[in-house]
Amino acid sequence: MRFDVMTLFPEMIDGIVSYSIIGRAQEKGIIEIHSHNIRDYSEDKHRRVDDTPCGGGMGMLMSIPPIDRCHDAVKKAGGQGRCRTVYMSPQGRVFNQKIAKELSEYDRLIILCGHYEGVDRRAVEMLCDDEISVGDYVLTGGELAACVLIDSVSRLIKGVLSDEECHEKESFSDGLLEYPQYTRPIEYKGRRVPEVLLSGNHRKIEEWRRETAYQLTEKNRPDLLK
Repeated sequence: MRFDVMTLFPEMIDGIVSYSIIGRAQEKGIIEIHSHNIRDYSEDKHRRVDDTPCGGGMGMLMSIPPIDRCHDAVKKAGGQGRCRTVYMSPQGRVFNQKIAKELSEYDRLIILCGHYEGVDRRAVEMLCDDEISVGDYVLTGGELAACVLIDSVSRLIKGVLSDEECHEKESFSDGLLEYPQYTRPIEYKGRRVPEVLLSGNHRKIEEWRRETAYQLTEKNRPDLLK
């Protein structure tokens, strides 16, 4: 799978996705992540990409021409397959595991990151297929949100994780939060690992994990049980 991120700060993307599981998946050629500097597509001698909002208002808005040129170049460079362009926006549908699974079915995702006060709305209407938010809060720009999306979607690509069960049994994959997990030492400062996990009885362990996952979800995220 290929990810193309259109941004004013490609170094933010490159720095985050170069490590751990996602970094190794790139080294193996399972996924590709390319960042593209929208400033490279500005025709202004100072590489300016923003302007004041029409009608007045605070801040600056990213203008559509450099975004459009960048998107056109990125689409031509990426090859064939199913492609979807996503704008990271607090106005979008709230990202969850179901959406991550949906996006993992594409061959390619192009991600537009806004900055300042966002982007000219025409860029979203003309170029983007989807708007996605990572939560009901506002970030300085879309770069961190884009990295969240890339990380979450990448984990669902075959070969990225060493074992398919790694993501099948994680939080949200089956509608529940993940059960608590423990490792050695068995006892630490008076607190022991639950005895059932030491029993060797896999049926009882599975029952405990399922019940504990339900209780944890009921306590912390009862909305998921609906």
